[in-house]
Amino acid sequence: MSGPKVIHAEPMFDGQRLVPEATIVVEGDRIVEVGKRRLKADFTGVVTPAFIDAHSHIGMWRQGEPGDEAEANDVTDQFLPVNDPLDSVYFDDPAFAEAVEFGVLYSCIVPGSGNLVGGRAMVIRNFAANRAAALVKDVGYKMALGFNPRSTVAWKGSRPNTRMGIYGMLEKKFDAVLAKKEKADLGRARKLRELERRTKEKKLPRKEVADERAAIEAEHRLELDAEDRALLELLDGKRTAKVHVHKEDDVFYLIDLVKKYGLSVTADHLMDVFRREVFDALADAGIPVVYGPPGCLAYKVELRHENFRNVELLMKSRAFYGLMTDHPVIMTPALRDSLKYFLIHGMKEEAALALITSRNAEILGIDKDLGTVAAGKLASLVVWDKDPLRLGAFPSMVMGEGRVLRRRP
Repeated sequence: MSGPKVIHAEPMFDGQRLVPEATIVVEGDRIVEVGKRRLKADFTGVVTPAFIDAHSHIGMWRQGEPGDEAEANDVTDQFLPVNDPLDSVYFDDPAFAEAVEFGVLYSCIVPGSGNLVGGRAMVIRNFAANRAAALVKDVGYKMALGFNPRSTVAWKGSRPNTRMGIYGMLEKKFDAVLAKKEKADLGRARKLRELERRTKEKKLPRKEVADERAAIEAEHRLELDAEDRALLELLDGKRTAKVHVHKEDDVFYLIDLVKKYGLSVTADHLMDVFRREVFDALADAGIPVVYGPPGCLAYKVELRHENFRNVELLMKSRAFYGLMTDHPVIMTPALRDSLKYFLIHGMKEEAALALITSRNAEILGIDKDLGTVAAGKLASLVVWDKDPLRLGAFPSMVMGEGRVLRRRP
């Protein structure tokens, strides 16, 4: 086992603030010390936490492959909550190596937005050799509103071609699953009451009662299939739904949907939002924003108001937000480059870097281990040859959970 690794930061951005100088000690996969002790350093430079992409299709739309081999969207049904995007990832996608080169070590991968519920949302290690070591966290689900799920009328299953049609379908599905659960719960309660009555009247043996109770519970579980259970996880707020949404009216539909069903969601994209009060409304509803991808091509009418100036409205709002690439809409290494739009509008450098470190970690629920440089956190760090917000900055060393992934000669 190798000994501790020492990194001297000049300066260090710890995920929240800028520290002029610091010494970071790494043992195993964890940071064990961040302080001012002068120790012999293995690496020296400007230090940041590893970057985190909060919404991506990396490994699903793959570099160097024809479009008909892409695996981000499944066309079989509007509701596919059990689909796991990790099952469609190939880790020999060259995009992973490029992501690591530029310090983006984690991505939240999601299915595409052609279905109302397209599958799960998973945070993965971009530096994993294969899926066996890739998964960091099961975040929840991917949902989609607006043009995309209504545009897929040529796909299989029921495919309304209007937003009123797809939203009606969505709520009908939610209501049906809730009703199915309520019916199953009522049936279980009735059987348990009957068992209790017979136990008192006939003084049934304890083992017989236990066996009957177990059978009742097993029958109750079998009333719901895997899709039902997945949707109920979403409906009871146990998992977060990352919701594709661009236009302002669809944002307000999302807010109404959250109020009606008690969902836990993030609003992902919002590139057509051009009024500050819409961002404020999301803040008032307790809905975080995963913004982006800034600088993308406005390739559909739904993006007619997409403009880098909208970033200023987001900044001035009360919304809590992080940043995405939506890879391959913009490539994963461009996550850092996207910060320029926030800097142009006056954001401080440490606040901009927080968008792709501590903010994204908090939104994804992985901030216990990632997003900041602190003792006890995973040692996923980047040592830069210059200020990472300079155009020509490039990592001299990239460390993923204590392992040096690459170093510049």
